[in-house]
Amino acid sequence: MKNMQQMQQMMKQVKKMQEEMQKAQEALKDKVVEGSAGGGAVLVKADGHKQVKEIVIKPEVIDPDDVEMLQDLVLTAVNDALRKADELMAKDMGKFTGGMNIPGLF
Repeated sequence: MKNMQQMQQMMKQVKKMQEEMQKAQEALKDKVVEGSAGGGAVLVKADGHKQVKEIVIKPEVIDPDDVEMLQDLVLTAVNDALRKADELMAKDMGKFTGGMNIPGLF
């Protein structure tokens, strides 16, 4: 009988943790990270779900004779923002996993 009560208590705790994890994961969409390149010439904002929300390109970095440089700056800034979104997710969700990376969890 006591084992059954312990099992039920443990299941309640697991359910509560799952609900808290779900809320934390949903809250990531409201958090914004910024990536940049070229000393801020290109700025990319993304949310915690790794959705790019905004790209700002300073006019002085736009050179029709050097499109490749602009493409590289945008690529670098996007990758920087997505890396920061991953770090944000790991930090926010890490409190539930104790820092362990559990495949398929997030």
